[in-house]
Amino acid sequence: MASALSKIETETYTEEDYYSLGEDIRAELINGQFYYMAAPSRIHQEILMYLSKIIANYIDSKKGACKVYPAPFAVKLIYDKSNIAEPDISVICDRDKLTDKGCLGAPDWIIEIVSPSDPKHDYITKLNLYNNAGVREYWIVDPMYSRVYVYSMEANNFYVNSYSFHDTIKAGIFEDLYIDFSKLDIEIK
Repeated sequence: MASALSKIETETYTEEDYYSLGEDIRAELINGQFYYMAAPSRIHQEILMYLSKIIANYIDSKKGACKVYPAPFAVKLIYDKSNIAEPDISVICDRDKLTDKGCLGAPDWIIEIVSPSDPKHDYITKLNLYNNAGVREYWIVDPMYSRVYVYSMEANNFYVNSYSFHDTIKAGIFEDLYIDFSKLDIEIK
């Protein structure tokens, strides 16, 4: 999640409400509620660019079919009208899921960079949403604690591994993609 979130709980909203928001408004629609997002921090953007570049370069080098989309990018995870997320990074390997509005269905891999203002949104709300939607792999990158949590959620084989920003982490959906977090050149203040 990019940054500070605020939620309005007075009524239930649908995708029609989501798509009627102005393009300058960043929000997610989760279980019929809007979560508004503030502009991301510099650290968030550095992590986003580092990971997006590595993943995209890997896919290009393999001439792969998957596509990488950094936020803002709408992902309608479940075929209902009450859930549209904007993951920080979405990797979609089934191009039939791509529409002019974003992605229709679960991406293969989602990465979220934790917002210090509402970490439970990524650790609980989105984890459950992504797992229920059929996302194969979910990474939570937490700059505050220099940790990466990798959730493998394929079929009935749910497990999590924890890593530090000193580790090299294998992406489970690819045969030989490893991301070295020790090369991530950020200073957290």
